[in-house]
Order: sequence, then structure tokens, then C-alpha cells
Amino acid sequence: MSDHAISVRDLYRYFGGLKAVDGVSFDIPHGSVCGFVGANGAGKTTTMRILATLDYPTMGSAEICGINVVNHPEKVRALIGWMPDHFGNYEHMTVLEYLDFYARALGFSGEERRARIQEVMEFTDLISLADRLSNKLSKGMTQRLCLGRSLLHDPQVLILDEPAAGLDPRARVELKHLIRILAQEGKTIFISSHILSELGEMCDSLLFLNNGRIVHHGDAESLKHGSDATGGVYYDVQVVGDPQSVSDWVVLNPDVEVIEARKRGARLRIASAEPEKAAETLGRMVRDGVRVVEFHREQRNLEDAFIDILGQIEGGGPLPAAVMKGDDAGS
Repeated sequence: MSDHAISVRDLYRYFGGLKAVDGVSFDIPHGSVCGFVGANGAGKTTTMRILATLDYPTMGSAEICGINVVNHPEKVRALIGWMPDHFGNYEHMTVLEYLDFYARALGFSGEERRARIQEVMEFTDLISLADRLSNKLSKGMTQRLCLGRSLLHDPQVLILDEPAAGLDPRARVELKHLIRILAQEGKTIFISSHILSELGEMCDSLLFLNNGRIVHHGDAESLKHGSDATGGVYYDVQVVGDPQSVSDWVVLNPDVEVIEARKRGARLRIASAEPEKAAETLGRMVRDGVRVVEFHREQRNLEDAFIDILGQIEGGGPLPAAVMKGDDAGS
């Protein structure tokens, strides 16, 4: 068996003059959960489609459990469960019939097929929906059905493209619970999402793609700490009256930055991490007439890191060594 469940080397994919994937290299160990992060158009889905044998690289190689995805696609498909961000249903086909159709296509028959469908439906909590039309389900139910389909042949590697997109909070919790169970069973999971806080909770590592290139591959903590070239600390400021007063005040104070406007104020970054500086900033804000009623420090989060890295790239500056270290390790 290969040392890695997923191994990618110098992967390129061009669409005319567009470099969707631009020299990507990384490894994902067996039994780990890796979150795939990036803005829309960064190249995530293209990379995942290549791994799922649904697209061909222009150059480079990709392997699943040591098997090349281009040279041996049928062997790879037996090892992976693919959950795309969008997929089709069939009219007049129930949930049970839908899973039965795919189980037959995968070569299951007789009692083995019925037992496997039953096991998957129990795991994804679809038993009560067996007779529901598959194209009349809620978004959360539909995602569970797609996950069930991808699990029918008990794959070693799961490739999940935005599985939580559009889900309500309860459905996201349910999906996250299922992914945790699969990880505990030893499956390798490669999952993309825009909900970075949830990826940080679920994943052993995060791989951040921008314009087709990897700019971070490591754990969540190294991403949060390594990308903060500007330093500073974060504070939530809440006021009485117009919350815009906080943002208006920040415009005249270059050592403070608005990270996020909020219902009762704003989330700020103060340039200096020294407590005395924070106290001085708060005092100056109050003296200038901002009616502050609450002011407390917050932890730096993955969204902050994401925005910082994008800002550093767009500004043309070098990325910190701590951010690039994971990419180098995976090359």
C-alpha cells in the first residue's frame, strides 16, 4: 500500500489560456481528514474532479492509494466515494430505488445488495425516507442521499465537494457528525467548504488554494498564527446608538482596522498587541464621543487568516515562512 491515500505532483490543468490548477503538489496520509479551502474559482473543484477521474490534467500526476488516476481510472473509482457539489436526481424514483439503482451499477446483487443498502440508509438516517421521491427532498436530505450513494461500495477515500453548501444549521451539524464517524472508522476524507470554522473543527490539516496554487498546507493553528504578518489583536466593540459610529471613528485612526461590521458595532483589529495600547485605543474612542458599552478581546479565527493571506497575495508581498512551510512539506 502507498504511504499516502492521495498524492499529487506538479498538477496543471489549463482551459485555453486559463490556468485552473497551476503546479499543485501535496500528500494526504491514510485515515486523515483534509479541508480544501479557497475562494470561488481558486481551482478546488477542478482538482477534485481530476482526483475523481472525471477530468484529465494537462500535466502532472495524481494518485489514489498509489494508483494513477489517469492510467487506471476503474481501479481508482473502486477506492473513492465522490460527492459533487451538484448532482442530478431522477423523477419518479424513490430514495430506496435511487440507492438500489446505484448499488446494482456497482455490481451488488441479491442479499448482499439489500444488506448494503440497508446499512447505508441506517448510517445516513434515510430509513424513514425510503419511499420519498428522491427529487422532492430538502437540501439536507438530498445531501445525505448523495453521501449514502458515495458510501455504497465502502470506499477507502471520500472526496466531498462543498457538502455543507446551502444546508441549514441542523443539517450542517448532522453532516459534520457523519463525517466524524467516517473519520473514526479510518477513512481518508478530502473535503472542500467555505465554512472555515467547521473545517477547523473537523480536519487534521487544511490545504489553501489561490489562483490554482497552494499557499498553505498545515494544521489550523499554523494557518491562524503563520499568516498574520501584520500582527495585532482583535476586539469586539459594541455601542449604544448607531453602530456605524465605530467604523466612522476607525477611518480617522490608522492604527485600527474594521474587520467586520456587526449589528451593535464592529469587530476591530488593533495594530499593537500590548494591553496598554488597547486601553489607550478604547479611551480615545470614548473621548471622541463613541458611546461604547462593551469592549472585549476575541481570538483570531480561520476567516481572519484566509483574508490576511489573500490580502498579502493581492498586495504582492511574500507569504510568511510559517504559511508556506506546509506546502513545501507536501511537495
